[in-house]
Amino acid sequence: MEASHDVSITEWRVNYSETDQMGVVYHARYLVWLDRARTEHLRRTGVSYADLERRGLRLAVGEARIRYRQPARYDDLIRIRCWVRDLASRRLTFGYAVEHAESGRLLATAETSLMVLDADFKWTRLPAEVVDRLPVSPDPVRL
Repeated sequence: MEASHDVSITEWRVNYSETDQMGVVYHARYLVWLDRARTEHLRRTGVSYADLERRGLRLAVGEARIRYRQPARYDDLIRIRCWVRDLASRRLTFGYAVEHAESGRLLATAETSLMVLDADFKWTRLPAEVVDRLPVSPDPVRL
């Protein structure tokens, strides 16, 4: 599956340490996966967390919602599609589709909203050149 400029794809294999006693990926690991996909999405658009922090900006998760659909298991190849759903001057919302890369099965959908903060953790605005690099995309799946 090809990624568009607006939707990025990140893949990796489920590590044994990510699974629970039932042999499926522990639910909280998905939050870590979303962070990883979001970080890579930003990097691919030419915006990195490290660059934002050097500029005195912080992106702090204010809301997270995950809908679990099917379990992921040890050694599954996982694909996460990530895109910007909404962009306001002080808030950035990402969408995610977590999929089994080999079968294409949809495992989970998610959304995170991040607050744009300055180094003192006060609301601030994203610079125009950052906003320009983060086009809003329609959802490729129903969240």
